[in-house]
Amino acid sequence: MNGTKPKIEIFKPFGEAFELMKKILFQPFDLKKWLVIGFAAFLAGHFGGGGGFGFPSPSKNFSFQTAEAATAPNLEQWKSWLPIAIPAVIIIGLVVILLFLWLKVRGNFVFTDCIVRNRGTIVAPWREYRKEGNSYFGFILAVALGSMIVFAIMFVLFAALGLIDFGKGKTTPVTSIGALVFLFLFWFLFVVFVNVLTYFMPFVMYCQRCGAIDAFREVLRLITGNIGGFILFCLFGFVLFLAMIMTGAIVSCLTCCIAALPYVGTVILLPVYVCLRTFGLLFLRQFGPDYDVWGSFMPSEFSPILSGAPPAPPSAPPPELPSSGG
Repeated sequence: MNGTKPKIEIFKPFGEAFELMKKILFQPFDLKKWLVIGFAAFLAGHFGGGGGFGFPSPSKNFSFQTAEAATAPNLEQWKSWLPIAIPAVIIIGLVVILLFLWLKVRGNFVFTDCIVRNRGTIVAPWREYRKEGNSYFGFILAVALGSMIVFAIMFVLFAALGLIDFGKGKTTPVTSIGALVFLFLFWFLFVVFVNVLTYFMPFVMYCQRCGAIDAFREVLRLITGNIGGFILFCLFGFVLFLAMIMTGAIVSCLTCCIAALPYVGTVILLPVYVCLRTFGLLFLRQFGPDYDVWGSFMPSEFSPILSGAPPAPPSAPPPELPSSGG
């Protein structure tokens, strides 16, 4: 990239994202393509208006008296199995969480590819970006583990210094509350920073075909060099997030909670998810050709929107000159 600092805008890429969303989903409308892109968005973690899987609760199938009567004698019988059952349940839970996290990470690249290439397909981008997806998955695991370690160290350090005494009377309540507020603010800012990093990393990995560490360095350099632009992005993104939550709630109410069902809600709210993902891609595109996911390939129908100017209308043929009589 050259030494000139790019002009970073917010509303312009959002307007372009809205136009691209219409091109992808409505011009023309293709139900099969819509359902496939919806499944890609579902893999990427957009679960619809419900925001989760909504597993049924088995406790609803029994009355309180029956459960109470059946629990008392069975507890004694199961005590000998608890040392085995509890670790087994924890291990199974961790495996399930890791599986869904891996699918979400891989789905990020599939969903991005569907938008960039304006196509509804799962298998081709799943295979093409396998290396990048697995690298990003390993990075996410390392960040999650590191975040827990950092927070635990800070909490233990504050407790050792007596700033958090859990009501033992060694420090004043004001000091303890201040320490907890500091921890909360530190954790909040840390989470926001990490989420911004990990949000843009797959886009960089997609267009540069690099590993997670290289993408981390690139995004970190962009953030430190353009703090104002990324702060505006976060603020505008927070507004969009609130609007998405309200839209999901309204749609869920209008559809009698059908939109809260996994995948079904994703399909119904797909224009929202496509527009938001496209907005992130177009925001990153402002930093130069190295961050342009359409740099190597751009669908022809995207050119009038992404070129910055509408195509020129066809010129009329020049009028014929009357032939001279002599």
